[in-house]
Amino acid sequence: MTTAGDFIGKGFPFPLRIDERGSMVLVGGVEEIQRSMAMVLSTAPGERPFRPAFGCSIWELLFEPIDANTLGLMQMYVRQALRQWEPRITVEDVRTTPRNDVGAVDIEISYLIRTTNDHRNLVYPFYVIPPDEEA
Repeated sequence: MTTAGDFIGKGFPFPLRIDERGSMVLVGGVEEIQRSMAMVLSTAPGERPFRPAFGCSIWELLFEPIDANTLGLMQMYVRQALRQWEPRITVEDVRTTPRNDVGAVDIEISYLIRTTNDHRNLVYPFYVIPPDEEA
């Protein structure tokens, strides 16, 4: 019998882990897709030497003020990166909610897993560096 995990595949988690038998741990299914999405969003373009285009441009916004323009750019960059680097999903919606008390933006991604037609959400917290108020 074929399961959803068979369609999606398996991969290595990050960080890499070893199980009790000394074998590399593999993750599969929805967990593998969510880890892959988090890896794309956590990587700045140019950070990987042999794959310089990999990643998401939200890291260009690290020092920007949290305003409507920055939130719109975050949504656009997330859509572009996931469209390019995670072909197993279709991004349906990206919402950004600022948490000004901690200098963070919650990026909520609604997506569809193509092979299983499974609708899911992922919330990725993006921490910005607020400007120095005393300067």
